[in-house]
Amino acid sequence: MPRPGQVKSFSGGCLSDRIALGVLTRVFPPELVDEVVAECGRLEQRSRLLPARVVVYFVLAMCLFSGQGYEEVARLLTQGLEHARRWDRPWRVPTTGAIGRARLRLGPEPLKALFARVCRPVAGQDTAGAWYRQWRLVAVDGTVFDIPDTDANAASFGRPGSGRGQQRSAYPQVRVAALVECGTHAVFAAATGPLSVHEQHLIPGLLDRLEPGMLVLADRGITGFELWRAAADTGADLLWRVRKNIVLPVLEHCEDGSYLSEIVATGDRFRRSDPAPVRVIEYTLAGNDDTVYRLITSLRDPGRAPAAELAALYHQRWEIENTLDEIKTHQGGHHLVLRSRHPDGVEQEVYGFLLVHHALRDVMHHTAHQVGLDPDRISFTRTLNAARRHVTGQAALSPLTTEAGTDTHRP
Repeated sequence: MPRPGQVKSFSGGCLSDRIALGVLTRVFPPELVDEVVAECGRLEQRSRLLPARVVVYFVLAMCLFSGQGYEEVARLLTQGLEHARRWDRPWRVPTTGAIGRARLRLGPEPLKALFARVCRPVAGQDTAGAWYRQWRLVAVDGTVFDIPDTDANAASFGRPGSGRGQQRSAYPQVRVAALVECGTHAVFAAATGPLSVHEQHLIPGLLDRLEPGMLVLADRGITGFELWRAAADTGADLLWRVRKNIVLPVLEHCEDGSYLSEIVATGDRFRRSDPAPVRVIEYTLAGNDDTVYRLITSLRDPGRAPAAELAALYHQRWEIENTLDEIKTHQGGHHLVLRSRHPDGVEQEVYGFLLVHHALRDVMHHTAHQVGLDPDRISFTRTLNAARRHVTGQAALSPLTTEAGTDTHRP
């Protein structure tokens, strides 16, 4: 029998071929994880207690079981093995220090590569709430995550000023910008950076994931001429709110109450030699006549997209706020502070959270499609809890490996 703290591998085959993490391996199969590990040069030459594939799944698991310690996450992943009866050799649950070193060896690149390979919009043509006419609705926005107060994290990411007279806040923060499919809450593009880098400077790194047939919604904190033009050049259409101080000359009135106008770069505001054509929609909400919403859109033909419909549609932008709340509050827990004390670990962990969220949302969409529901009708919290139960109910982690590759990375 195994000693306390040990579990045993199955005989007659490599246990790394028996990974069964439920929703995680459904969306991120072991073969794909092996591919991205190899592409990123993280294969091991010698057998390790925590080979790279296992560390990838461990990072995903720690973002699924947020708030649990390293060793407890490892136990949750291996507890299903305790009831197996075919033993080969023991495997000891790694210490917190060993897991931390394994995460440093892995780095953020395999998680980022896995995100780029897998995370796409998931809505089908019949997915309720995902479309406006022929356009797939997506939204862009940003957020920040609190991270541990270490010298390395503070130097790499910075910290916000305090509003209470202190010189600095309790935690450094990492900034994250994302593209989200409104109807399914699937995050399909993301970029990270220090707190000093505004979202507008991270978003250009997301634009290669846009394509014709998408309608991109953005709030007034995002809008800028260069970013507008770069996003429009992807072929996607845009519906962005703008600040009230932006000059929008009336070039032509439209029958639906909107009007044709143009925007220019800050340095071109007097000559207006290189304008971008837009259509402007202005409206107020019932009971709040003091706030005038000003939207600009690349859809200049009112017949294709009437002003009243676009005004109502714009508030779908809040779906990205709900998505970020799912990740930070429900998946991460109230008052979430990431656990990584090193900048590479912070980036790795952010992508781990995004990957797990995408896996959950993919399952929710698949379930909703099977029963003909809007994905919004399925509870994210219940899905999250079911995924946690599913993982701990299986012989889950793959602690041993028999194949050796080339170890091209050192901590």
